[in-house]
Amino acid sequence: MQIQKKVRKDIIKAAGTIPEILFPIFTNGTLLNDEYIKVFGKYRNLIPVLSIEGREEKTDERRGEGIYKILAGTMGKLKKNKILFGASVTVTTSNFEEVTSRPFIEHLLENGCKGVIYVEYVPVSKDSKDLAIGDDERELLSNKLSLHRKEYENMLFISFPGDEKSSGGCLAAGRGFFHINSHGGAEPCPFSPYSDINVRDTSLKEAMKSKLFNNLRNSDMLMEDHIGGCILFEQKDKVENFLSL
Repeated sequence: MQIQKKVRKDIIKAAGTIPEILFPIFTNGTLLNDEYIKVFGKYRNLIPVLSIEGREEKTDERRGEGIYKILAGTMGKLKKNKILFGASVTVTTSNFEEVTSRPFIEHLLENGCKGVIYVEYVPVSKDSKDLAIGDDERELLSNKLSLHRKEYENMLFISFPGDEKSSGGCLAAGRGFFHINSHGGAEPCPFSPYSDINVRDTSLKEAMKSKLFNNLRNSDMLMEDHIGGCILFEQKDKVENFLSL
C-alpha cells in the first residue's frame, strides 16, 4: 500500500482492523503528519516503509530537495513513538556503494529503522539503462546482505527481485502477490505494467483468476532460472503475447 494525496485515511484504518495481516505502507514520508503517526500507533500491523536513496545528497538528488530532512524528521517521530518501520532503497549504480555500506545501515538502525528492502532499479527507457546494476553488483549485493543479516540480527534485509531463488521463483501474477495500479488495474508486478482486469469491476479473488495471471502462472516463465533482475521485465514481449491470447 502506498500513501498518496488521494488515498483516504479510512482505507488505511480499514487495513489496520485486520491484525492477522501485516500491511507495509510505502511512502516518501512527506505526508506522515502527527495524525498518521497516531494511526500507526493504534494499528501496529501497519508498517511504514520510507523511501530513501542513501544519505542527504543521494536522496534529494532523486526525490527532490529537502526530502531527506523531512524523512529524518519522520524517522525521529516514529522512533519516539516506538513504531516499527522500515526503509525502501532503490539500488542503482550511482548509490550502490553507499546504501550497502555498514555506516548507512548503522545510520538507519540508530534512527529506529528495523528493516531495509533493496529494490533493483529497472530502467524504463534506454537513457536510464546505465543506472541498472549488473550481474557483478547483484552477486555483491547478495553477499553483502548475507553479512548484514549476520551482523544486524535485529534487522530484516530483503532484496527484490534478488530473493526469488529462496522463494521458489518469481512471486508475481498472484503466486505470492500482484500489483494494483492507480487506475485499479491488476498487474503481475510493478515492473510489469500490463493488465486485463480492474478491481473496480471485480473482487480481488476474481482478479487473481484473470486470464493474464493464469497464463503466466501456467507457463514456465515465473519459474525460469535467470541471471538476475526482473524476469517479467526482461521478457516483456512474452508478457504482451500472453495479454493478447
